[in-house]
Amino acid sequence: MEVEIINADSRQLYRSMDIGTAKITHAEMRGIPHHLLDCLDPKEEVTAAWYKGEAVRVIDDILHRGHIPMLVGGSMLYLSAIIDNLEFVSESDPELRKKLSEEYDSDQGASLMKKLEELDPETALSIEPRNKVYLLRALEICLLQKDKASRAKRKSACPYDLFIIGITRPREELHRRIGERLHHMFAAGWAEEVRHLLALGYTVNDPGLQSHGYREIAGAISHGQCNSENNLLLEEIAAKTRQYAKRQMTWWRRDERIRWIESA
Repeated sequence: MEVEIINADSRQLYRSMDIGTAKITHAEMRGIPHHLLDCLDPKEEVTAAWYKGEAVRVIDDILHRGHIPMLVGGSMLYLSAIIDNLEFVSESDPELRKKLSEEYDSDQGASLMKKLEELDPETALSIEPRNKVYLLRALEICLLQKDKASRAKRKSACPYDLFIIGITRPREELHRRIGERLHHMFAAGWAEEVRHLLALGYTVNDPGLQSHGYREIAGAISHGQCNSENNLLLEEIAAKTRQYAKRQMTWWRRDERIRWIESA
C-alpha cells in the first residue's frame, strides 16, 4: 500500500508562504502525494474545526483508495482534532468578542494570553500569542462556558487505527538546529518572500502574516532594518521559535500513545 501525506501545520495551509514555513518542495515530495498545502489565501482565517473537516475528507478518500494516510506537522490542536476526534462548541457572543478584540489590540495580546494561562493552561500551550483568532476564541469559550476551553472541546474515540510517532532531539541540538535553519531561511530569500507579500497588499494584521517570523520581518522591513546581519531580529525570531518548540514538547509528552524516536 502507498502512503499519502496530509499536512497538519497550520501555516503551510497558506499560499505564497513557502520559505518561512519550511514548506516541502515538489522535488522533496519525490512523487508522494501531499494534501492540504497551499489551500488558503493569507487573508483567510483558519480554525481547527475547519481543518478537521478538510482532513477527515482527505483521510477517508485515501483510505477508500486503499492507501495509508499520514498526518505530518506540529500544530497541536489540528492533530488533536483528528486523533482525539474533537467536537467543537459553536456558542459565541459578538459583544464579548468585540471587547476581547479591543483588549488584544491594546497590547498585542499580552494581557489576554496571561489570562488564558490562568484560566486554561492546557489550551494556552497550543496557542501562539500572536494568533489573535485562536486566543480570542479560547477566552470566549472559557468565559461563556464557565469552564476551560480544553474541556469544552469534547473528545471521543478516534474512528481510525492510529500509529503515532514522535521525533525528539536533545534540547541543545534542537536549539542549534533552529538557529541554523533560521540563517538558511534568510539565505533562501525569506525577507524577499515577505516583501513580495507586502507588495501584494497583505499586512501583519492578516492571519497568514501572524506566523512565526513573518510579523517580525515585516516590522523590520518597515524600519529599513531587515537583513541577515540584524542579530536582534534573528534572535527575536529564534527565541519565539524555541518557545513554541518547548510548548509543543510539553503538550505531546503527556500523550502515552506516542512512540518516541530520537533523531540521529
